[in-house]
Amino acid sequence: MQITILDGGMSRELMRLNAPFKQPEWSALSLYEKPSAVQQVHEDYIAGGADVITTNSYAVVPFHIGEQRFHADGKMLADLAGRLAKSAVKNSNKSVKIAGSLPPMFGSYRADLIEKDRFAEIAQPIIDGLSPHVDIWLCETQSAIIEPVSVKPLLPKDNRPLWVSFTLTDDEPTPEPQLRSGESVKSAVKKMIELGVDAILFNCCQPEVIERALDVTRQILSENHAVHIKTGAYANAFAPQPKDATANDGLDEVRKDLDPQAYLRWAQKWKAQGASIIGGCCGIGVEHIRVLADKLNS
Repeated sequence: MQITILDGGMSRELMRLNAPFKQPEWSALSLYEKPSAVQQVHEDYIAGGADVITTNSYAVVPFHIGEQRFHADGKMLADLAGRLAKSAVKNSNKSVKIAGSLPPMFGSYRADLIEKDRFAEIAQPIIDGLSPHVDIWLCETQSAIIEPVSVKPLLPKDNRPLWVSFTLTDDEPTPEPQLRSGESVKSAVKKMIELGVDAILFNCCQPEVIERALDVTRQILSENHAVHIKTGAYANAFAPQPKDATANDGLDEVRKDLDPQAYLRWAQKWKAQGASIIGGCCGIGVEHIRVLADKLNS
């Protein structure tokens, strides 16, 4: 089975390039102050073997840049994120696809902060800015089922693939795999089948919890005659994140035990479970992706 290699995290690669980087703007700050660094990260991932790169639009939300700047600049920043990714692909002369990152609209890991009546207000400018540039829509780091369910109706009706990636509870053992909202992976997969998504992934959580989630996903897809839906994973290298995680308080420490070879071993497990889209999230960088690209399809 040919594995589609996703890119890895953006923020620490920007730091590696000495791009401007601080909270709360996070990776969005480079869109304002050094967009060339964003394009360089994309080009580094493509050179490392990524088949799909993800737009740097994750932090283009009020949670990170503030309400006033979002309403003034949100669409512009999303458009810039899309154009930088497209320029990187053009410079590579490779047939790399661009995934438009549709982030949690109200902050990472925090289903409790969701404001149900504000999805369109925040998501639509991001979608409109990205739309001319992306091949795939990627709702990522989704903590609750309501997030992709609320965003899908806002997408252009042009049959571009929709990938949905959930983040899982990883700070304590749970009887069955669950989203950070407490909803079960089982119920999330069933809803994604109804929603008609093209891929179900798990990201921005520890690799240790993804294995069980993939097993449950494949089982539910099989039971519901939906094995055409692809599965995938791109874990982070953080320590477990508690339910009251505050993404704007500072940078999380990166685990020392998830070097490229250690991460490859997890990716090989996911491949054996049927995952066909594999990459990395926060703390998983270009060197990790290079190893995945070299080994997973060899």
